[in-house]
Amino acid sequence: MKTRPTGNVSNADWMGSLAPKLTSMPLKHLAVPGSHDSFSFWVDEKAPVGPDQKAVVKHLAAVFRLLAKKVMKKWSMTQNLTFKEQLEGGIRYFDLRVSSKPGEPGHEIYFIHGLFGHKVRDGLNDINNFLNAHRKEVVFLDFNHHYAMEEEHHRYLIRMVQEVFGSKLCKICVVEEISLNYLWEQKYQVLVFYHHQSAEGCPLMWPGNNIPAPWANTTDTGKLIKFLETTLDERAKRGTFHVSQAILTPQVKTIVKGLVRGLRNHLVERNLPTIMTWVESQKPGVDGVNIITSDFVELTDFASTVIKLNDLLLDDRAIK
Repeated sequence: MKTRPTGNVSNADWMGSLAPKLTSMPLKHLAVPGSHDSFSFWVDEKAPVGPDQKAVVKHLAAVFRLLAKKVMKKWSMTQNLTFKEQLEGGIRYFDLRVSSKPGEPGHEIYFIHGLFGHKVRDGLNDINNFLNAHRKEVVFLDFNHHYAMEEEHHRYLIRMVQEVFGSKLCKICVVEEISLNYLWEQKYQVLVFYHHQSAEGCPLMWPGNNIPAPWANTTDTGKLIKFLETTLDERAKRGTFHVSQAILTPQVKTIVKGLVRGLRNHLVERNLPTIMTWVESQKPGVDGVNIITSDFVELTDFASTVIKLNDLLLDDRAIK
């Protein structure tokens, strides 16, 4: 995959640069920046509409062909940066939705969000190459949506993950025991969460319920922030990581109003200041934020803002 040059590489080793007090804490107490629909920096306008879409969308795409797909692309892309660029910028949690291509021979798996993206194997190799060069950095890979996948597709994907990352994969254990120090000692760099029963019994595929990511499903920033606060208050004190999805979700009427402008121009950019104000006001720790995800992570200093929240944990008064 081609990557574009990025000016911000200062967060490439942020985990390895944390104070010892932070690296000995449970990872579930640290603030970690993540990206929503992490792979959607490139989608294929020439491929069929994905099986994650409703029949009416597939029909419109069949009628209007490339024009419809150009509109879909504007609403399907939630990131501009490649995996490598996101990693260099500090992103450590990746929201992954995957699918086979119906009718294609073999069991190849692709990223998907309305339209098909790159092959999953290519994306995983990009992540692994970064980890090889940054041995103290750790990533969360959250395979949370699977489309058009039979049992053999799941076996293919699970085997692929193990082939790509090998001994970097962290075995399932008690979440409270996972600190950066623990991961470094074991030479683990990847925690994989697999939201499908096909992974049951595999000691390297963490169950999805270990990383809840409640979804507000709203275009209203006020409702989003209230939802984020409520789900933080309800966060289990033990047992899981936690994802705060600081994102707005377009409804049909939103897309109709901003058809040509797309997700970024119509919805994201004008609401980011309010969302970022909420992010800046958070604290990690026992009752605080853990992973926070955003669309278009490069539009603000999102990753740096989330990473900086960890400084609050160096002050004992910030830890409840």
